[in-house]
Amino acid sequence: MASPLRKFLLKSSSGDVIIRREMRRAKSDSTTKMQIMIRSFESIDKNLHWDLPPDTRKIGLPSTRSLFTVLKSPHVHKKAREQFQMKINKEMLVMETKRHELRKKFFWLKRQRIFGAQFEILFSFKTRLDKSQLQKVLQPGLKDVSKDNKLEEHSVMNALNTLAHEGFYSDAVDASMNSIESSLPVNNTGSFPHGLSLMLRSVPMELLKARVDNEGSRAVSTQLIEKFILNNPHRTSVEAQASQHESLDKYNLEKLKASMTEEDLAELARVAKELQLNPPSPLKPVPRFSMKNIPRKPMQVPLEVGDINGVKVLKHDIITNDVLYADIAFDLSSLKPELLSLVPLFCRSLLEMGTKDLNALQLNQLIGRNTGGISVYPFTSSKQGSKDPVSHIIVRGKAMSANTEDLFNLMTCVLQEVEFTNQKRFKRFVSESKARLENQLREGGHGLVATRLNAKLNHAGWITEQMGGISYLEFLKDLEGKIEQEWSEISMSLEEIRKTLLSKKGCLINLTSDGKNLKMAEKYIKKLLNSLPSTSFVTSSDSNAQLPSTNEAIIIPTQVNYVGKAANIYENGYQLKGSAYVISKYISNTWLWDNIRVNGGAFGGFCDFDTRSGVLSFLSYRDPNILKTLDVYDGTSDFLRQLEMDDNTLEKAIIGTIQDIDTYQLPDAKGYSSFLRYLSGISEEDRQARREEILSTRSSDLKEFGDVIDTIKDKGVVVTVASQAAIDAANKERSNFFEMKKIL
Repeated sequence: MASPLRKFLLKSSSGDVIIRREMRRAKSDSTTKMQIMIRSFESIDKNLHWDLPPDTRKIGLPSTRSLFTVLKSPHVHKKAREQFQMKINKEMLVMETKRHELRKKFFWLKRQRIFGAQFEILFSFKTRLDKSQLQKVLQPGLKDVSKDNKLEEHSVMNALNTLAHEGFYSDAVDASMNSIESSLPVNNTGSFPHGLSLMLRSVPMELLKARVDNEGSRAVSTQLIEKFILNNPHRTSVEAQASQHESLDKYNLEKLKASMTEEDLAELARVAKELQLNPPSPLKPVPRFSMKNIPRKPMQVPLEVGDINGVKVLKHDIITNDVLYADIAFDLSSLKPELLSLVPLFCRSLLEMGTKDLNALQLNQLIGRNTGGISVYPFTSSKQGSKDPVSHIIVRGKAMSANTEDLFNLMTCVLQEVEFTNQKRFKRFVSESKARLENQLREGGHGLVATRLNAKLNHAGWITEQMGGISYLEFLKDLEGKIEQEWSEISMSLEEIRKTLLSKKGCLINLTSDGKNLKMAEKYIKKLLNSLPSTSFVTSSDSNAQLPSTNEAIIIPTQVNYVGKAANIYENGYQLKGSAYVISKYISNTWLWDNIRVNGGAFGGFCDFDTRSGVLSFLSYRDPNILKTLDVYDGTSDFLRQLEMDDNTLEKAIIGTIQDIDTYQLPDAKGYSSFLRYLSGISEEDRQARREEILSTRSSDLKEFGDVIDTIKDKGVVVTVASQAAIDAANKERSNFFEMKKIL
């Protein structure tokens, strides 16, 4: 039975959808405005190189000026200082239009150039939908929306009251507290606010644990629920209503003006005129980052390669504040090719199927209570300097040093004791994975296009395609209809994957922590490895499969396209140089930005170079064009040959590339990145050589790279995700250019 809180959320969500639909119907009764907020360091009028439509109003906004004072020599000349300023000019453009013209004006705006500026687009409209109609839309059949809201609020309060008196599940409390405790030492918060994370780090966890032991699960949050919600006479209820003001800023300005006297207005006009006649003297600009500030060596990560029971162990001696990060990789090369598509479902089943003694919920609560989390997923890449793929299943986990034994015991439990018997749960995995891929195909088809292109150009890409591309989506559709009749065969296949992979052969372990914890973890690793067989139970012949190198169109119902073209430049004689990093990024930021996004109307255009496989790809995102975009790709080589780049522009391109390479990493990410480089065959000597080549990139390198781009123009393969009508038009213009494959 669904909880009252869940019912309330579901009803609120459905009500919002109905409102949006009702608003769409009121086209004749609505007025639409498009507001463009422009921010620039330079004068906006100076950089606005396009004529405004006649129904556009310009509203000047106050500029923002930040002042900086730098002490030049505080120890010798204590009063010697320099001042800098950063000024941001702001302006708003308001365009009144009809709703059916909104899309046309929006695409017109995207094609314009506002040099050196940021701009934000806001849409607003008002309707004649009165309050009684709005109530009927919110809850059909009910006369009083406010009364119904009180009933729903009562249901929410009942649910909270139950939590306050009965408390949370004790296992859930233990799991939550352990997860927080294990994540706090390194402050790896991701998108979680750093300030709140620092506050949580100040919580005395030992005292909180003791309190939970004495008072039970009611010691956590229940008193806060009672104090701040249930027994709070000042709690706030929020009711959504249609706005009565066309513009809040305009309303506030008019209100402020009405409160001013004539003397105040006269003084304001005098000050404004004086500032126009005598503007403040310009200050020195903020110092700019230069090539001299870039270190010549890449970030070094401590690495020691050892051996335990015949298995290689990588150790990274890094201060992690008493947290141990462990990664275990099992080689996928011995797996039968026909079982590859089951691997992602196998990984999910290990964590969500349950064992003989624990169901899935109990297993995950046990993991949460004793570790900082365990994850299982496949990893595939090409190997540096070789056509051979690198494909593994990686088991990642972390725990406080005191829970190291629990971490490895639970990893062993997940790998060896999980039973593949829950048919209903497995079917849900398949349905969710299929729905997620279908949604990705519509909203982010460029990622699947890139995967499909790689599958046509190298074997590692083909493996990735079988476990996460269009081929995987086709497999899921077929599998969904077979689960009921062929469950026993599917269960046996999952067991075969486990027997094939879980062995010491091809196993690799990666540990990141300080020296003391690394030494302590060795005995638990020995125990885990002793439970694994020495060799795989199943062997299979090597495969070097790839998809046919034909131009392919994936047909789905869509109004936009995702267009990709790629080739393997290593197979055509190119030898890797660090300048390729700079060039691919520069192509994305200039040529593709101007011609795919600004002039072409797409949401994005990218140039991606996989330095391991040698595949150089062009991709577009939410693109209204197909053949025009391919013409832009083919024009890249001429763009590079004709390019005249000054030293300042080249330096900026190099700095931007180094910024991507030297991304800040926390201790766990440092150890994991080093682990992936080891798997892919990238040595520290290779990293140093590439860095020196990047820093020594010359403008002539970009011109010479035009010959490399010709490989894509002449021998590249094309994949696009588009509608049937768009592909029919393309095939009509270029006779049978695409082979069609209908997916949705």
